[in-house]
Parts: sequence; structure tokens; C-alpha cells
Amino acid sequence: MKLAIVDYGSGNLRSAAKAFERAARESGLSFNVDVTGDVDAIAGADRVVLPGVGAFRDCLEGLGAIDGMVEAISHAATVRQVPFFGICVGMQLMASLGREHGDTKGFGWIPGIVEPLRPNDPALKIPHMGWNALAAPVADHSVLAGVPPGAHVYFVHSFALQAEKAEHVLAAVDYGGPVTAMVGRDNIVGTQFHPEKSQAAGLALIANFLKWEP
Repeated sequence: MKLAIVDYGSGNLRSAAKAFERAARESGLSFNVDVTGDVDAIAGADRVVLPGVGAFRDCLEGLGAIDGMVEAISHAATVRQVPFFGICVGMQLMASLGREHGDTKGFGWIPGIVEPLRPNDPALKIPHMGWNALAAPVADHSVLAGVPPGAHVYFVHSFALQAEKAEHVLAAVDYGGPVTAMVGRDNIVGTQFHPEKSQAAGLALIANFLKWEP
């Protein structure tokens, strides 16, 4: 099985690749994990991971700078409908619109807007950086199997996805109010947190994704 982690110049992806390789190995799964900016590799992958760090617009422009990459990603997610995992800004790009550095249209797979975090406690700093616990309830979803409310996961972000439909929000955390931690629909999931930095909970979630047959 081929898993493609999309490389478009958005950060060091080695830690993500190592986490997916470890989860596959410990689960007894055979996956070739390929960090790639090659459109043909995305087109031939059985599962696709879209990471992202930095600003919404910058990430979208980075993808657009690789000829055919936006089309290959969209085709994988919406036409071939392979299991698709967005991480951090990779999750945010699934929204309809991002409001960082002006309004930028996203993929529109998860209707909603990516807005600045506005915690109701002035003592809470922006960016939201560090560990936070998933709030109850956590959705009954295959990718969240064995990842209960209270599981600690690692965040680094200043913007968050405000989904239009509650059923698309699979998990949230409290940071001066509810903050979307994970979204999903059909064959698509995304986490605002970094599973590759989230130790046991992150590895469990990655392993679930590798086994997932939506």
C-alpha cells in the first residue's frame, strides 16, 4: 500500500513520515510512506496526507506553485475518494474560506471559515501552543477508536476552523471556548493538532487512519 505525504515546501515533514512509518510497523501494516511533491505519486497513492504549517494563503499558494498538484489532491479526495488526512493548516485548507492575510478560498470540502482564535480569557496566549485535552464528547468515528475524551494532543496554531455543520466536527478542545480539534466527512479527516507530535494518542489515531476503510 502506498501512502503519500504531500511535500510542497511547508515545513520539515520527516517527523510526520516517521510517525506514519512507526504506526504502520507497530500495527503490522505494510505501507510505503512517500514524502513527495510528485503529482503522479499523489495520483497513484492509496492514502494521502496533506500537512501544513504557517499561513492558510501561503500553503494554498505553495500547492498551486506545483503544476497539477491542487487538481491531484482534489481528485484523490473527491473523485478517487481515497482515505485523506489533513494536518494543521492541511486541515484548514478543507474549509470554504480562510481569513488569514485576507480572504482566501479553500477546497470547500468541510463547509466553514477559518477564523482567528479569540479566547474569552485574556490570560490565554495566541498562538495556542502546547498540550490540550480533547473535550467530551468525542465522535464515534473509526479514526478516533481508542482515543477518548481527555486524551492529550499537541497544538500550534492561531486560527481555527468554524464548521457550518456540527456533524463535521469530530472532536474539540477548550481554549477560552470550544476550538475545533478534528473534522471529518466521508473519506476525509483532518486534525488541527499535530498527531505526529501527540505521542500515544497521535500514534493511535494515525494507526486507525491506516486501517480505515471509509
